[in-house]
Amino acid sequence: MGLWRRRRRGTADGDGRATLDRGAGRADLAHLEQFVASRRGVEGFVEPRTAVTETTIVLVAADGEWTRRRIDGPDTARRLSRDLGVPVYDAQVTGYPQRMRDWSKDHR
Repeated sequence: MGLWRRRRRGTADGDGRATLDRGAGRADLAHLEQFVASRRGVEGFVEPRTAVTETTIVLVAADGEWTRRRIDGPDTARRLSRDLGVPVYDAQVTGYPQRMRDWSKDHR
């Protein structure tokens, strides 16, 4: 019963689709800004919303270190990337860079 109370009743883009995830918050944006400010060669990869999670963006640094946070839709992800001066790609089209997988393998 409590599961249904957590369900979101639509999103900012008004399409009426609900997810079981929370939306992006100021803390998510602050984390992304800090990640870009403290690392070099950062690129963004936008991940689409699913039935379980909202739209997310993965930031990958030049050394492969990465972070993922919720974002209020693909347009917001692209605007944030532009404001932060990092290139942004559609993860479904480009995939993820090998350096991200290598970094994850080395930091388990």
